[in-house]
Amino acid sequence: MNQNSFAARTLEYSGIVVLLCLIGAMFTDSLQAADTPPNIVMIVSDDQGYNDLKSFGSQEIIAPNLERLAKEGVKLTNFYVTWPACTPSRGSLLTGRYPQRNGVYDMIRNEAPDYGYKYKPSEYDVTFERIGGMDVREQLLPALLKPAGYVSGIYGKWDLGVHRRFLPLARGFDDFYGFTNTGIDYFTHERYGVPSMFRNNQPTTADKGTYCTYLFQREAVRFLKENHEKPFFLYLPFNAPHSASNLDPRIRGVAQAPEKYKNMYPQLKDTFDTKKKTGRYEFRETPQGPVIKQKPSPDRRRLEYLASITCMDDAIGEVLELLDEYKIADNTIVVFFSDNGGGGGADNSPLKGKKGMMFEGGIRVPCLIRYPNKIQPGTVNDGLLTSLELVPTFLKAAGISQPNEVVFDGYDMLPTLMGKANSPRTEMYWQRRADKAARVGNWKWVESEKGNGLFDLSKDIGEKHDLSRSHPEKLKQMQAHFANWKKEMAEAEPRGPFRDY
Repeated sequence: MNQNSFAARTLEYSGIVVLLCLIGAMFTDSLQAADTPPNIVMIVSDDQGYNDLKSFGSQEIIAPNLERLAKEGVKLTNFYVTWPACTPSRGSLLTGRYPQRNGVYDMIRNEAPDYGYKYKPSEYDVTFERIGGMDVREQLLPALLKPAGYVSGIYGKWDLGVHRRFLPLARGFDDFYGFTNTGIDYFTHERYGVPSMFRNNQPTTADKGTYCTYLFQREAVRFLKENHEKPFFLYLPFNAPHSASNLDPRIRGVAQAPEKYKNMYPQLKDTFDTKKKTGRYEFRETPQGPVIKQKPSPDRRRLEYLASITCMDDAIGEVLELLDEYKIADNTIVVFFSDNGGGGGADNSPLKGKKGMMFEGGIRVPCLIRYPNKIQPGTVNDGLLTSLELVPTFLKAAGISQPNEVVFDGYDMLPTLMGKANSPRTEMYWQRRADKAARVGNWKWVESEKGNGLFDLSKDIGEKHDLSRSHPEKLKQMQAHFANWKKEMAEAEPRGPFRDY
């Protein structure tokens, strides 16, 4: 073998070695990427109407960052929560279980100042609204994610118990800044005069006077800066656009927003300012304080409501920008939805009803999900899906097996969101005290204080035409479906206060 031949062969072998090394490195990187669980950002607004996003039809709302999510992800038009008001809905989205199964099937709050009633000491100690919380046997999402190395933070509304054994740090979260009950004043952070903000397990008034959305934004940014190099679950349950919990009649019953954001809605702002100047304001001053002349005007409600959403949207925008800056957006699932239907100031059209009701306007909510390289951008999914699907979907995406001892009421919906399968859900049930509802396929049955009926949602999304008389057999079928579901819930392991609903 001559020297040139030897050199050529050596070069050839060297090239093969280099090529194999490159392939090996690429394969290793691929495995590492595949083994890296996705980050999860779950953003929940409070009492936002179905039509209060541009992607859902609004011509008023200014929320460019939420529209960015719609363009870069999927819009779910048929997405439901498990209860038409705060607490039970939030319990389900963190457990993947019906309220009747996890035990939080009513509100947890301090009702006393709300209705002017003062609890006696003996009552205060045993009233469920004060001592209640998510049953400690329930496994919440952050605890389920922890074995896979996730760090979890919550910034905003907790609403699943105020005592230490119920607070976020006892339920799997690593960091918490927010309030523990159903609603607060956006600036004082008090619920009807009672300070309600916590940092981890300790009450705090350090930030009193600062608009709370700014605070939740600040804490979310800090969390991302500290934890973006590890798998994380960021839970951002804003209180916007929930009405302020303040006894002052000038504030109570409407959301609150900084002037900067109210000025972005000049037509509503000008109308409201004109009413104040001309004395047609809804309150009159007396020696005893302001007295309501009439209910807060619709333009006032709408102005504060929309402005609070726009402020929230800015906070969401900074979160999205940080995901881009840290180059982790492609491996992050971002979910946005409302905890229940819209309340005061909201637009739930074309749905019937509002927060607190079993009609569509109380339980069907706007939902957007972005998961780059998995979900096609700018898509729309009309399948029947619910907040019960979130926990199973997140666990599957993270490569975590569902605990054998836990019965989940939801499904992995990622194949549906990717367009690879129809929704696995065919039915859904609700109960709020004596109010009941069931959906099976496109049929919906409601029996409630606010009205009854049988509806074909494929033709009547507004629930305008009661078909009970023309379809009596279908009515019986729906009632039988509900009875079977209620029996299953009653036979589940007992949870909660054991009330008869």
